[in-house]
Amino acid sequence: MSGRAYPAWSLRRERAQAIAIDREPAEAVTREWALGGATGDGVSVCILDSGIEAGHPLVGEVASAVAVSLDGEEIRVDEDREGDACGHGTACAGIVRAVAPGAALHSVRVLGAGSTGSGEVLLAGLRYAVEQGFDVVNMSLSTTRRRFVEVLHELADTAYFRRTVLVASAHNMPVESFPWRFSSVLSVGSHDLPDPLAWYANPEPPVEFFARGVDVDVAWLGGGSLRCTGNSFATPHLAAICALVLSKHRELAPFQLKSVLYQTAANVGGGQ
Repeated sequence: MSGRAYPAWSLRRERAQAIAIDREPAEAVTREWALGGATGDGVSVCILDSGIEAGHPLVGEVASAVAVSLDGEEIRVDEDREGDACGHGTACAGIVRAVAPGAALHSVRVLGAGSTGSGEVLLAGLRYAVEQGFDVVNMSLSTTRRRFVEVLHELADTAYFRRTVLVASAHNMPVESFPWRFSSVLSVGSHDLPDPLAWYANPEPPVEFFARGVDVDVAWLGGGSLRCTGNSFATPHLAAICALVLSKHRELAPFQLKSVLYQTAANVGGGQ
């Protein structure tokens, strides 16, 4: 038999040097190394939610905004001329802006009044966000409908391999919902400390991290603010922290970023 048969996805020895990663390892992964002095500059954060109120003083500039809708059986993605349908997306955007002021905010509206929406629109909105190549996608929402899980999982894995970080909130009730239960996303629950830069690694997943989410003053409709509690508001805190880290370390893949967050969590000696 002439020649050698190689398995798919194999590496030949002559190619080993070609994929060398030219990066000095950090002497110590500390918070200072991870995000010291960072503002989120150069990082795009997508708010997959109910839209963002244009011109809100606690949000500032929105780089792009689209609305996803279901027209009969056809999914439409159009420029969003209406803005936030209920306040939820504006709240999440304001948190990201406060923690990572240099990040570019993008809005993909998939929820309507009362934070309601359909699974088909959610999937289409996430697919759009992944295709746009946003660095971080904040998903302060989930679905309990099993029929959407397979496609949602595929999209989460696609995002992971394209280096788009999905940050997803755990459900506020003890029910099984998705995508936060997928290992390819960063899943977030709430803690009640007032520090927006305090996060904790959970030793008992599927919730992996806890971030500030109790009694949070958030941006709301009409240029105002509201005090809210929920995992929905913990999630953009962690999404913004991801933006801070990525603005200093653009080379990090999602699994590396998750490792950095773990190593620098407040309960893993990360308060140093």
